[in-house]
Amino acid sequence: ENPRQGMQNQKQNFEGKTSFGMSVFNLSNAIMGSGILGLSYAMSNTGIVLFLILLTCIAALSCYSVHLLLRSAGVVGIRAYEQLGMRAFGHPGKIVAAIIITLHNIGAMSSYLFIVKSELPLVIQAFLGQTSSSDDWFMNGNYLIIIVTVGIILPLALMKHLGYLGYTSGFSLSCMVFFLSVIYKKFKIACPLEVFGNYSVTTDVSEDSCAVKYLTINQETAYTIPILAFAFVCHPEVLPIYTELSNPTKRRMQNIGNVSILGMFIMYFLTATFGYLTFYGERNAELLHTYSKVDPLDTLILCVRLAVLVAVTLTVPVVLFPIRRALLQLLFPGKSFHWLRHIAIALCLLFVVNLLVILVPNIRDIFGITGATTAPSLIFILPGLFYIRIVPTDQEPMNSRPKIQAACFTALGFIFMSMSLTFIGIDWMTGEKRNLGGH
Repeated sequence: ENPRQGMQNQKQNFEGKTSFGMSVFNLSNAIMGSGILGLSYAMSNTGIVLFLILLTCIAALSCYSVHLLLRSAGVVGIRAYEQLGMRAFGHPGKIVAAIIITLHNIGAMSSYLFIVKSELPLVIQAFLGQTSSSDDWFMNGNYLIIIVTVGIILPLALMKHLGYLGYTSGFSLSCMVFFLSVIYKKFKIACPLEVFGNYSVTTDVSEDSCAVKYLTINQETAYTIPILAFAFVCHPEVLPIYTELSNPTKRRMQNIGNVSILGMFIMYFLTATFGYLTFYGERNAELLHTYSKVDPLDTLILCVRLAVLVAVTLTVPVVLFPIRRALLQLLFPGKSFHWLRHIAIALCLLFVVNLLVILVPNIRDIFGITGATTAPSLIFILPGLFYIRIVPTDQEPMNSRPKIQAACFTALGFIFMSMSLTFIGIDWMTGEKRNLGGH
């Protein structure tokens, strides 16, 4: 029988159990990650209007990207991102897709651990009731992430199946708490930051540090698009969620994608705006960190910190599983499960990520680099290429409108990538001088 017939028969077996609402929840969970903490920093470098325009563009493009993936998957009846690569470009396609997903997840993992590195010392400090950080080893973020990795993350990463950790990681719930408190805090903190502690409050406050900027461009604007792109990546998860969906039609899955992206769009915009309005120019690349400048012992922020820390720590093993699966497929294709390989890969990954986190000075570098390389590849470049290659030319010739749109979409991804990298490079070159001079 012809292979396409076989595909049709196979397609009927994909009948999942998950309802529409639950799928939206899962996809939103996949979208929402640590990127949310970088958003108000991004806004302070673009101003509100430009930020809204960029956020809208990225959200709309993400929806279009989901459409391309679903079209490609629909033609061949495949339900995994790497498999699409296999269909489009043969074995190299699969390998490239797996590598990019792996790199992206490693970026995500390091951003989670980075949050642990910067937040945990502050939590411990608050529990000990100290207002300034001391030089003790338990206040040093680098020691703490090693302890957390070995004590909590490693045992979880060594389990054979995800089980309860699954996608129920409370990240989205803790993020909800995080918003409410960001919005609540907005109305409690006076604008020229009354920095906590005994040193003089009469520091020179420039007028514009409390004015709302609607449009602004500076050296660090370069990080904005990468941070936003990083915040919207969920594309490798779209097809697995499609597989689980009950009554799976393309229209229904597209709606799930649109609803999730719209929901995240609103949440991202609100968090960024309130975070920005609370601190204006005084913010840190990571929002929660900025709060400790005001009052290190604030109970509400302490609870939010704890929630975020627990969520982040539990998300690391969840992210580690797909990376390990991809690596096992790349390095040992067709071999059955073996504990030695299972453990060795987890150890190597955690080692690399810990090293990265200890060496990288600022979380925005992680957001920036991951957002400028792997995020555009997963959102723009690969879906466009898959679509062009997989949808047969007798259905849509190369000069038909959908194909040309897909090609432009891919090109846009390349432009994004090269521009962002160039600007981030420039910022690093000049930033060295700036940091030596300014701080």
